[in-house]
Amino acid sequence: MNREKRMMEEHWKNRTLVVLDVETTGLDASEDRVIEVGIVRFERGEIVERYGQLIDPERDVPEEVVKLTGIQPQQLEGQPTFSAAAPEILRRLEGAIVVAYNLSFDKGFIAPELGRTGRQWPTVAEIDPLVFVRQLHKGQGSKKLGAAAARMGLELKDAHRAVNDAEITGHLLFRLAEQLPHSLDDLLVLQTQWETLHAQERALWRRNRAGGDTSSILSAPSSQEVDADGLVALGPAYVYGEDTHPLRALFAALPDAGSRR
Repeated sequence: MNREKRMMEEHWKNRTLVVLDVETTGLDASEDRVIEVGIVRFERGEIVERYGQLIDPERDVPEEVVKLTGIQPQQLEGQPTFSAAAPEILRRLEGAIVVAYNLSFDKGFIAPELGRTGRQWPTVAEIDPLVFVRQLHKGQGSKKLGAAAARMGLELKDAHRAVNDAEITGHLLFRLAEQLPHSLDDLLVLQTQWETLHAQERALWRRNRAGGDTSSILSAPSSQEVDADGLVALGPAYVYGEDTHPLRALFAALPDAGSRR
């Protein structure tokens, strides 16, 4: 098998990815609950299964959520509780690469919901396309899913319905693939590096707005970011970043820091 063919077969986009999206009664995972779960399964870049399930949150749904999602309270009557749906949801997440746009939000709700049933979030590789959009779409406007998708020639219909959002997230990730590493390991390293960079940007932006000292933010890289020779280990980010010097790259990115998704 030649090297190019082997690399394509090993490309993360040719593996099994399940794209997750949830709709909820609010933004506080400690108080609010899931009202809809969408999971779209991709194999070798093609959709092979769509799963959507309305969930009875066992509490009132705020009017603003009804307006946002279009999900009416009466539609949730008679639907399974999360506890009842949990085995099926977990089965679909296990054994695949889990993808979600703003993963911390979706995982931040699903993990506690699973915990209430005595289950745990599965041990899986996790990809958040929002991290890559924030870096690759700098200065291009909103990083919200619909806006990012539109810039890439994708149309999000019926936004804020879980299956629709999950499906467009998968297509968006595949559109980004040409600008990203082929290896899953390299992709995950790059994701971690860019997440760290974005956190520093946001912290510096907030500190600048408050007129505070920024010296603690611009601290030395952690041991995980330094190679055996004591040099900053940029890894895949060296190839895909706009500047080889981390500090210059940080300041170059500031105009986009703090933009809303």
